[in-house]
Amino acid sequence: MSITSPTPRMIARKDGAIGWMIFNNPERLNAVSLDMWEAVPELIAAFDADEEIRVIVLTGAGDRAFVAGADISQFGESRSTAEGIIAYEEATERAFNAIAAAQKPTIAMIDGYCIGGGLGIALSCDMRIAAEGSTFGIPAAKLGLAYGATGTGRLVDVVGPSFAKEFFFTARRFTHEEALAMGLINRVTTRDALEDFTRNYCGMIADNAPLTVNTAKQVVNEFTKAPNSFDTEKCNALIARCFASEDYKEGRAAFMEKRKPVFKGK
Repeated sequence: MSITSPTPRMIARKDGAIGWMIFNNPERLNAVSLDMWEAVPELIAAFDADEEIRVIVLTGAGDRAFVAGADISQFGESRSTAEGIIAYEEATERAFNAIAAAQKPTIAMIDGYCIGGGLGIALSCDMRIAAEGSTFGIPAAKLGLAYGATGTGRLVDVVGPSFAKEFFFTARRFTHEEALAMGLINRVTTRDALEDFTRNYCGMIADNAPLTVNTAKQVVNEFTKAPNSFDTEKCNALIARCFASEDYKEGRAAFMEKRKPVFKGK
C-alpha cells in the first residue's frame, strides 16, 4: 500500500509491518534534491503514526546506488548565497533529525553508492545492512564544503574519531569490507539476498515488544549525546567559514566542469 508522498522522487509504501522509504532519483544515482529532503520528515511522521508499522527501511531506487549524496547540480541555485546555504542546510538537518528521531527502528538497506549526504542518511538510521560491492565516502574536502556538526557526530558515534577523520581527511571511498571492519555497517550480504535478508531482520524486530524496542532505542541514543563541553557555536562558525570560502566556489565549479579543483585554503 502506497503512502502519499509530496514528490514523485520519494516513494513511501507500507508492506505489512515494514514502512519502505525509497529515494527515487535513479538517473542521478538517487542524489537528493531539495524537494526530497523536505519530504523526509513528512514521510517519517506518517510511518510513526501507523501503529501497524514496526520497522522503517530506507533504500534507493535502481541497482546502482543507495544515495550518492546531495544533488550538487542544484548547488548553484540553492547553495550559492549565504541565505540559500542556511535554508538548504536547515532542510537537510531536518531530514537527518527526523530519521534519527523516528519512534520506530530504522534500517538503511544499501546497494551501491552511499556517499556524502547519502552516508548522512544511513548514519541517521539505527542499523545499516549493505550488499557486497557497496562503497562509502564523504567527498566534502574535494568540494570545499563542510559536513554538518550533527552528521559528523553521528559518524564519530558509529566508527570512532580516528576512522571519522580518515573519512574526512582523505575524501576517498571505502569498500564494504572496510566499512564492516570499522563498524560502519552492521551486516553484509550478496546483492541478490539483500532484500530478503533485510526483510528477515525486520521480521525479527517486528516480533518483539514495541515498547521494549523503543525504550532500548531511546536509552542507547541518550548515551551517544555530546557532553556539555561541546562547543556548538565554534563548530557552526567553522562550517560557515567553509561555505563562505573561495574554495567552496572552486569545488562546486570544478565538479560541474568535471575537472580537478585547485584549492588555496581561502
